[in-house]
Amino acid sequence: MAAPWLWLLGLAAWARPGSALPPPPPDAEVTFVLPAGRRECFYQGAPGNASMEAEYQVIGGAGLDVDFSLESPSGLLLVSEHRKSDGVHTVEPTEAGDYKLCFDNSFSTISEKLVFFELIFDSAQDAADAADAWLEAAEPEDLLDVKIEDIKESIETMRSRLERSIQMQALLRAFEARDRNLQESNLGRVNFWSAVNLGVLVLVAFLQVYLLKSLFEDKRAVRT
Repeated sequence: MAAPWLWLLGLAAWARPGSALPPPPPDAEVTFVLPAGRRECFYQGAPGNASMEAEYQVIGGAGLDVDFSLESPSGLLLVSEHRKSDGVHTVEPTEAGDYKLCFDNSFSTISEKLVFFELIFDSAQDAADAADAWLEAAEPEDLLDVKIEDIKESIETMRSRLERSIQMQALLRAFEARDRNLQESNLGRVNFWSAVNLGVLVLVAFLQVYLLKSLFEDKRAVRT
C-alpha cells in the first residue's frame, strides 16, 4: 500500500499534545494510480472543531469509477460510496485525530484507475483570532477613522472566495484531465477499428479480383 508520507510529515508539529490552538493542516492535492484489484488508504490528521472538505475525481481508467470510504478517527464510517466517478463530502465540525480515506478498485481485474483527490481545511477560529489580534494592535484613533468590523468582514469574504476559486480550478483541472484521457482512449479505439476495416476492405477487393480472374480464365488453353 502506498503511504502518502510526503505530505503528512508536517502534521507532527501541530499534533503534539499541549498546544493551545493548533492551526489547520495545509490543503492537500494528490493524484495517484490505483492498480486493478487493489485498495489504497490515506491518513490525514485534522484538529478538532474545524471544517474538512474531501473531494475526489476518477480521471483515468475504464469505467471511470471507484469505491470510496471515509472514516473518522474514532472509527465511525462517515461516507461509503460504490462505483462512483466523483464526490464531494464535508465534515464539520471535525474530530481531532487521523481521518482515513480509502479508494477501492478491487472490483476491476484488468483496468487501473487514475484518481485525483484534495482535502481543504478551514478554521473559523483561526480567522477570528487573527482578526482580534489585529484589532488589539490597532491604535484607538484608527478605530475612530475606519469601520474595523466592515474591513474584517470584507477580508473574510475575500479569503473564502479566493479559497473557493482555488478549489474550483483544481476540480476543473481534474475534469479536463478526465475528458482528455477519455478522448485519447476513444481516439485509440477509432484508429484501431479503422485500420481493421481498411484491412478487411483490401482483403475483400483482392479476393474479388482473384475470383473474377479465375472465372474468365481460358481453361481450354490449359488443357492443350
